[in-house]
Parts: sequence; C-alpha cells; structure tokens
Amino acid sequence: MAFPVPSMILKQLYTFNSLKNTGAGVKFSLKNRLSDATITGLHYVKFDDKIVPREAITIVLDDGTVLTPDQLAAKPVNFPLRRTLDIICKIPPLELGKHKIEVKFDAAPFGTLTLKVDGSIAKEEERRVVIPRDPADDYSEEAIKARQRFVEEFTGHKLQHINHYSFDPHILKGNIENFTGVAQVPIGFAGPLLIHGEHAQGEFIVPMATTEGTLVASYNRGMKVLNLCGGVKCTVIGDAMQRAPVFVFDSAREARDFVKWVQENFAKIAEEAEATSSVAKLQYIDPYLASRFAYLRFNYTTGDAAGQNMVGRATFAACSWILDNYPGIRHFYLESNLATDKKASQVNVMHTRGKRVVAEATLKREVMLEHMRVETESLFYHYNVSNIGAILSGANNNGLHSANGITAMFIATGQDVANVSESSAGIIYTELTPENDLYISITIPSLIVATYGGGTGLATQRECLELLGCWGKGKVYRLAEIIAGVVLAGEISLAAAISSSDWVSSHERYGRNR
Repeated sequence: MAFPVPSMILKQLYTFNSLKNTGAGVKFSLKNRLSDATITGLHYVKFDDKIVPREAITIVLDDGTVLTPDQLAAKPVNFPLRRTLDIICKIPPLELGKHKIEVKFDAAPFGTLTLKVDGSIAKEEERRVVIPRDPADDYSEEAIKARQRFVEEFTGHKLQHINHYSFDPHILKGNIENFTGVAQVPIGFAGPLLIHGEHAQGEFIVPMATTEGTLVASYNRGMKVLNLCGGVKCTVIGDAMQRAPVFVFDSAREARDFVKWVQENFAKIAEEAEATSSVAKLQYIDPYLASRFAYLRFNYTTGDAAGQNMVGRATFAACSWILDNYPGIRHFYLESNLATDKKASQVNVMHTRGKRVVAEATLKREVMLEHMRVETESLFYHYNVSNIGAILSGANNNGLHSANGITAMFIATGQDVANVSESSAGIIYTELTPENDLYISITIPSLIVATYGGGTGLATQRECLELLGCWGKGKVYRLAEIIAGVVLAGEISLAAAISSSDWVSSHERYGRNR
C-alpha cells in the first residue's frame, strides 16, 4: 500500500542552494528529511519542463557509490532519514537565475512521487574564511582539533579551558554545530526540598547552574522554610505546545469560511499531523480571525519532549494536506508569531504553553519570624503593594525572580535556556489564614521542560536529571513539579529578605566578587 506525501512536504527533500553547474554536469542534492525509505526507481529529471535524457543522469550516494537509473531499478537503494544523494545531469550549463526542477521517482513505502521545486544558479562568490568542518564526521577528534587550531590562529589567543571536556563529542549530534569545546558553568546544590506532588514525592536536592552569588544560598533558605512548614504541594494543571500558522485569503469572508472548513475537517487534519510522530497528539485548534487572515493555533501534547520542533513538523504536515485540499489560499506561513516561541506573551499566560504548574504552601507565622525575621502579616502587605508595581510595569510576573531558579535548573538539566522567556511568567497569590499563617502559591503558566530529547541526553545534563530521578520517558511532569517547588522557595526567600531589609546585606556577604 502506498502512502501519499503532500507536495509541500515533498519539497523538503531538495537541499536549497545545491543547484550548481559543475565540470561533470548540472548537479543538485536531495536529503531525506521525512522518514526512512527505499528508492526503487527514477523515472525522469526535468529542468524548466525539459526532460533530461535518461542516459545523461547519474545518482551519487553519500558513500561515493555512483549509479545509473537502470542500475538503481535493478538494485534499490536504502534512503534512511538524513541520508543524502546527488543527482548529476550531463547537460549544458544552466543560465544564472531561477529554474524549475522536477524529479519523478519511486520510493517504498510511499509509491511514485513527483518532486517539484524551484532552484537557482548563483554567481560564484569569492571564497570566504570559513570555520573548518568535516562532512563525513564533524564530531571526530581531528575535526574538533582543526577548529580549535583555527580559532587560535584567527584570534591569536591560545585555548586553555574550553577545549577540555569529559564526554564523547559524538553524543552532540543534533545539539550543536561546529563543536569546538565547552563553557563550564558552576553547579551548586540546594535542598533537600520536601515536595508533595502527584509525580514528585519526597525530598530532592536540586542542581542549580549559575554564576550569580547568593542565588543558591537564597533558594536553600527558602527550601528550609518550606520544609519546616510541611513541604510544598505541586500540581501540573495543563499541558500544551503550539505552532500557529497563518493563511491569507482575498477577503475576510473567505478566511471565515476557511475556519469553518478546518473545524469540520479536524479529524483528518489531526490524522495528518500525528502521522509524523508517535508522541505528538493534536488536542484542538484555536482560530483567530483578523482582516483577511486566518490564524490557527495548533495545540498538542508532546510527551516528555519540549516539542517545539515536533509540533512544527506535525503542523507542517497538516498544513500541507490543507493546501492540497482547500482552494483559494493566497499565502501560507508555518508560523505567524502567535505561538510566541521564545517570547513572553499574554496568550501563553491565558492558554498555557508547555506545562502549567502550581506550587503552593502555607507558611507558619512562628517559622517565618524565627528563621526569616519577618511577620506573615508584613509579608502579606508587601505582596499587595508589589502587585501594584507589577501592574504599573506591565510585567509578565507579579512575583520577584522565578527566572533565576528556572534558568539555573534549565542550564543544569539540559533544557533550551531561551525558553526561560516564556517560562518566566508567574502568578503569585497570597492569603492570610485565621491563624495568621500565610498561604502562598505560584502558578507558572508556560513552563517548557523536557526529560527526553534535546539537550537532556548530554553528559552532565543527563547526570543532573538522574540525580532528580527525572531522566527519560515518563518523567516530565515530575521535573515540572520539582521546578515549581524550587521557584516558590526562591520567591519566599527573596520576599522575606526584602521585607526584613536583609536583601542588600546578604548580597554584600555572599554575592560580592570584586
């Protein structure tokens, strides 16, 4: 059974800027960016609707194997994910500028496919200085040392620290390009912190990677207070990751009708999206209409991965099907800025991006007096006053510094640190009990974390996750609960320090490095 591939997805096979006039003929490259396949035949290659004679075509695999179309038909070629090949056509050079490329071929399990894409022949540029790389194995010792020598020669500075590391660089594939060394960030541990979560239960010591003096000490102090008050209760209350494409029409009415069609065809759209992943599940699509634009915010769950790339691929597949099946779309962009990747936004505060998690505790009045030198009544009044300041500033957080704890844990555990921009949003709520204890909670509406994929499998990052019992599948809610508990500890510590006027003196004692 053949599996059709939408035309827009098929275009991803073509490596842009690969169309060249060479001594051997006109060459371009294909790379499997879809899924494992076997190429069983090549029907034809066309440039600008002119077919290339079959005998003028050769296929060059990334291991150097050269095949004619007839040899390919006799002996199919495995074409796994990320494999590349070149197609060379022995024809006169193409003129400078844009050209239409069309390739018809057979690939199992997809059947017969026709790739249509635009390429261009560019004027040869003067060779520029480039950082060394090895296309065969760019994480080999030889490739890394070549880059280190290049950096030293280019800058005139001898490397002494960044070139020392304790892991096999090959684990970095997919995490960094032009790998040359490491940045060593100090890690301190705070805790233990007693957490009463649905997924994180018990005491945890917490790795925090930072260069800010007093940060670990402050969080450690907040954890001590939480423990003395019975611990912190943490709950994941939402889970969603988005990609938000936009479709452009000739009129607002057409955009409105398109949204109705999308809602009627949600099941098929979800099927196309979820076919790209064993993990991503499309929950719902939020439509937003403005002018003649239809913005669609696709909302997914992504298992233990943070999922931005996963949902990008899934949404691209879904939109490819939409484009092939709905007429009248004038323009399409996979991201409209409504998912607000790497940006704080009110839509994420309202609708969740990543994990929505709450940490809450009741602070005993006598504990706060004895260990923080602040009355709970004073702290409650302070929170009310600071709420006005947060409103006046337009901040995305009415607390104090949740980004400190989140960033320190993100660096330690291999999270995408740029996601702190969304994850820093926070909603603090406080309430005095009849006994004048202080109930306090923080809601983190867009905490983007992972325990699988991305940087979580790297050496020290995995080690930190393992120390928390959070590495691997089925652990992401546990990590979210731990981070939320840590954030609340930091809020309590700093608020108490400011209210009791200990803030400056603590920094003078622990944080000065001058």
